[in-house]
Amino acid sequence: MLLNNTTLVQITAAQGPSECERAVAVTLRAMLRDALRAEVQLHPVEENATVAGFKSVLLQVQGAHAHDWLLQWEGTVQCVFASPFRPGHRRKNWFVGIRRCDVAEDDPALDDRDLRFQACRASGKGGQHVNTTDSAVHATHLPSGISVKVMTERSQHANKRLARALIAMKLAELAQQNADLARRDRNQQHGSLERGNPVRVLRE
Repeated sequence: MLLNNTTLVQITAAQGPSECERAVAVTLRAMLRDALRAEVQLHPVEENATVAGFKSVLLQVQGAHAHDWLLQWEGTVQCVFASPFRPGHRRKNWFVGIRRCDVAEDDPALDDRDLRFQACRASGKGGQHVNTTDSAVHATHLPSGISVKVMTERSQHANKRLARALIAMKLAELAQQNADLARRDRNQQHGSLERGNPVRVLRE
């Protein structure tokens, strides 16, 4: 486990069809019910909503039993239901991925001089779980342009810490995506090697 870390969990439909986006919503409801029984707190951090449900949902996980509880959910979840979007479609099994991420709030690779924080008012459906003061935080990583809005915590200081952790996670994901893209480019270069018309001939 990381020191001063924030535990996040992502539910994603990946590249799946609309039914998988609905499956993310089904999984989210099931996780919220199960977390309540296990005395684990789940707080939405980001929701990528679609007409069908969610492309992905990012949650902050808290609680004394959070680690053991997450072990029961990490991996692939199968949701079984008939497609409400394609009547008569034979497929009834839809899959979503659940991934845990422990992000260090004080990640030394993230320079505070590159971050810009702005206080803002939290938005939501209302009620006791939505802040009524300007405790929500909009954070931007200037070099990359990555921007997040965090309103999970009740204090601005705590929301800043979570925003910092979230940006660190997104930067790590971006670096991984760039590495994957470079690897694909290298593989394509291998496959597209031109056998004739050389620019130089070497003889031994």
